[in-house]
Amino acid sequence: MNEGELRRLLAEVKAGGLSRRVFLRRMAAVGLTAPMATQLLAYSGVAMAQSASTYKPTKRGGGGLLKILWWQGPTLLNPHFAVGTKDQDGSRIFYEPLAGWDPEGNLQPVLAAEIPSRENGGLAADGKSVVWKLKQGVTWHDGKPFTADDVVFNWQYATDPATAAVTIGSYKDVKVEKVDDYTVKLLFDKPTPFWANAFVGAQGMIIPKHLFEPYIGAKSREAPTNLKPVGTGPYKFKDFKPGDTVSGEINPNYHMPNRPYFDAIEMKGGGDAVSAARAVLQTGEYDFAWNLQVEDEVLSRLEKTGKGKVVIAESGNIEHIQLNSCDPWTEVDGERASLKTKHPILSDPAVRQALALLVDKGSVEKFIYGRTGPATPNFVNNPKRFRSSNIKDEFNVDKAAELLEKAGWKKGGDGIREKDGKKLKFVFQTSINQPRQKTQAIVKQACQKAGIDIELKAVTASVFFSSDVANPDTYPHFYCDLQMYTTTQGQPDPGLFMNQFCSWEAATKANKWQGRNITRWQNEEYDKVYRESENELDPVKRAALLIRTNDLVVSNQVVIPVVMRPVVVARANKLQASVSGWDNNTWDLQNWFKEA
Repeated sequence: MNEGELRRLLAEVKAGGLSRRVFLRRMAAVGLTAPMATQLLAYSGVAMAQSASTYKPTKRGGGGLLKILWWQGPTLLNPHFAVGTKDQDGSRIFYEPLAGWDPEGNLQPVLAAEIPSRENGGLAADGKSVVWKLKQGVTWHDGKPFTADDVVFNWQYATDPATAAVTIGSYKDVKVEKVDDYTVKLLFDKPTPFWANAFVGAQGMIIPKHLFEPYIGAKSREAPTNLKPVGTGPYKFKDFKPGDTVSGEINPNYHMPNRPYFDAIEMKGGGDAVSAARAVLQTGEYDFAWNLQVEDEVLSRLEKTGKGKVVIAESGNIEHIQLNSCDPWTEVDGERASLKTKHPILSDPAVRQALALLVDKGSVEKFIYGRTGPATPNFVNNPKRFRSSNIKDEFNVDKAAELLEKAGWKKGGDGIREKDGKKLKFVFQTSINQPRQKTQAIVKQACQKAGIDIELKAVTASVFFSSDVANPDTYPHFYCDLQMYTTTQGQPDPGLFMNQFCSWEAATKANKWQGRNITRWQNEEYDKVYRESENELDPVKRAALLIRTNDLVVSNQVVIPVVMRPVVVARANKLQASVSGWDNNTWDLQNWFKEA
């Protein structure tokens, strides 16, 4: 479809001559997924569709206890410090954003009175400002009113470098002004194609000014409310045992009528993905289980017990292997993997290229993930508009060995290749769960055949994904050569997702390892292309730029994509819970209920 035809169809939808449904169907036919097509409509002045409510309860409460299971328990409950999905999901029980993303990639208002659009005057034609109108009558759990002052404060809090907020990427390029008590205006220095970033979705939860203002900046980690949240959400804080249990009780003053249905909520952490799946699908002990990174064969067997079902939602999440750009074994100024160092072996392009050839993604999909993890050569996979066709997968042990041989890496008497007194030996770490350990084994076996020695390291998930800045085994420290985990794309747009490879996002001791660039890769071309994508309003040109960022990362073997990770959860048969691959697992918690 050419640009002229696309613009004609958009004009027809705007004029009412073509329905949104027909437009989305035509876009799907040419490979444009619903979330991206929805964004095109929004850019063109067509308001986002609002999901029809399926909520049936006619009064608040009465549903008893909702029991949900996260096999990695939250370690803190401040969304601005949430380094992993578990912390974001736990925070979302109590805190809310202005809007969230539904499964189709439409924005749904939460604390906002409406979604900004060209039609209602919320979106500027030049792409340089957005006006949000706030819902009135909303109160914090302690009874204080929610106002525009809270919204402006969250911007100030996140953008203060001393706060060391992981959400700074969503707020640093925007200025937020209070128009009146229930209106805020976001101003951008340049045209901003993806404006629905700050205050939206997983990165957008809002904390109360009156409780956090004394702790902005350097004192941010001292706030008592980091562990005892006071939000606007459907449940009020009751108790929190980090890494174990989060519990809440019904908010009798919640701002949505007849919600929530449940009287209390218990979010249990710990264990492993298999036991979590079993607790919903087989024993029925829990109503919902998160992130079922379990062999598909096991899930299918458990589903046959009839107590629950596996729900799979398309997302942009990706299971990948990271290659350390810095030296994790040398300490400089009290810091390992310092930006002042280069990895002594992985700085050799031939070694990185060989490692990419030694990851048998096809076997990982076939024998481990099945429907829950299709193999992919790309880091960015969804929406499909941003999926590169330039990168091809290849698993070839002989080719890898040949590359190493030509680069001067010769096999020694022990079968391990070496060069200039350095052996091809790497420590490869990930979190403890069966699919990951099996994937590690597949990679190790192929590497051995090529003359590379791999030492496998498995870290307890609650430690690996911890936000503890003093713990050297967390993934942001990356104190090894290779590591593997899933990184989540919390929006139906890869813009913010891809800033995790920008030079200025490097995770370091100075920023308490809160930067999103875990590999610490530094590349001027990447930074330049990413900056261009941030300000390109033409959706076709912008997609091309973001595809280029994917290609640079993959072709330089900064990461090795393994499998796409759709959102996979277990849900009790009677539980009605919307699952979106573009937002928190708990994004729609206020609308969860059980059928009679």
